[in-house]
Amino acid sequence: MSEVQNAPVTPKRLSGIRTVFRYTGIPPSWLDKRPKLPSRNWLIFLSVTSSITGYYIYDRQRCKKIRQEYIDKVKDLAELPSSPLDKPRKVTVYGSKWPGDEDYDQSLRYFRKYVKPILVAAAVDYEMIGSKRLGELANRVANDVRLRRRLDLGIDQESEATKVLPTYVPLSQARQRELDGGIIVIGRPTWKEFLHGLHRGWTEGLQNIDQDEVLARELEDDGAFDEPDEPEPVGEGSSEARPGSLMQHKPSLYSPIQLSNILQPQSKSTTVSSSSPGLTNIPPPSEIPPLPPILLVPFTDYIGLTQIPLMIWGFFNQRQKVQSGAEAAYNVIMKHTRPLRPPSDDSELIESEVPPDSVRGDLDFDKQSDAYFKKSLNEIPDDIEKARKKYYEELPNRLETARALARGLREPTSDELSNPPLTEVELRQERINKERRWRNDLVGWTIVKPNTPAVWDNRFRYAIQIFTGPPPSVDGTFNH
Repeated sequence: MSEVQNAPVTPKRLSGIRTVFRYTGIPPSWLDKRPKLPSRNWLIFLSVTSSITGYYIYDRQRCKKIRQEYIDKVKDLAELPSSPLDKPRKVTVYGSKWPGDEDYDQSLRYFRKYVKPILVAAAVDYEMIGSKRLGELANRVANDVRLRRRLDLGIDQESEATKVLPTYVPLSQARQRELDGGIIVIGRPTWKEFLHGLHRGWTEGLQNIDQDEVLARELEDDGAFDEPDEPEPVGEGSSEARPGSLMQHKPSLYSPIQLSNILQPQSKSTTVSSSSPGLTNIPPPSEIPPLPPILLVPFTDYIGLTQIPLMIWGFFNQRQKVQSGAEAAYNVIMKHTRPLRPPSDDSELIESEVPPDSVRGDLDFDKQSDAYFKKSLNEIPDDIEKARKKYYEELPNRLETARALARGLREPTSDELSNPPLTEVELRQERINKERRWRNDLVGWTIVKPNTPAVWDNRFRYAIQIFTGPPPSVDGTFNH
């Protein structure tokens, strides 16, 4: 029995892989591990992350496929032969600031990401025009139209220096190139500002007006910078303010119509430059010459905490934006147009309320995006009035300090030496800048706010064409 117990034990023969692990220092016990299912929490985590990742990858692959599909449709146009002096077809892109968004470039960023790649593939040039504040785009369009009218009437002349350049193109050919190109409008706020500026440009007078000079003349007599009168004794309990009181002459908050008359003078204005006498008597044209066709691109900028779910949904559904932008660019490239759809009531509705049941044709383009404006934007007039009131309450002390230092009535303090206060001249300019910004912001918000309709002018009816998709063929498919 003892002999059996003392018998040598034969070592277990190792397999080839175990032998390798033994001599390389890797524990052979690793081969004894048996796989098992992850825990419940790990299964939930892996399922959610893999689903989200898979949906993201699928969406981006679809984006590349849709974009490449449209690029393949139009890339042959870029290979057409042309003269070295020929200029490519060019479109003008307008994108205004979205109300409430401090990032003013969102609309043009949308164009660059979703529309531009198809235009570049077809060798279509573009010029982007944006704005940093509400109302700037309307002013830009109005000024461009007035400049065109002045050139057509011979009031302004082309520079002689440009006529000797080899790239010079006569005005008639430049206008024809504009008609062959087009205009791209991104979003409803841009559309409303564009129509507003277009109406002003074809309605207002042609005189050159310095808006800062007009504003300075209006503000110079309000008593804000008058020397304070000596205080007169008043009866106890009297509520009358002294004659030189600043708040007694504080400018009031103008209504939008009054601000429009101030910032956008009509043809009856008497403030004209010496180089353009009699321009106030030139009536606006009864008809507007044909304008470049317009492409309307829907765009909504989601901002605010309540719209975070929409932001997340849009992040994982970029293919819808790519499809929309590619189709819009393709319509511009193929030059399919239709007439502008005017309002059904055929009336000029300018700066007025519109009944909900009215149909305004293309003027209601992308109207559903108005519902995504932040509700706090309705407080813009009140915020401007509060800022104005606070500024004019602090102005007397600042003005008193500036005059005392300028006249040597006292020595500057250490803080004033390190940060010199504004002089009286600088305070006057600061006031003009603030008043101009407040009024421009109020007018700009009045143009784009939801209950303000897009401006309609009956002369737009035959002057504007809208880019649209290709007409359907006989069998019901679309001709490309």
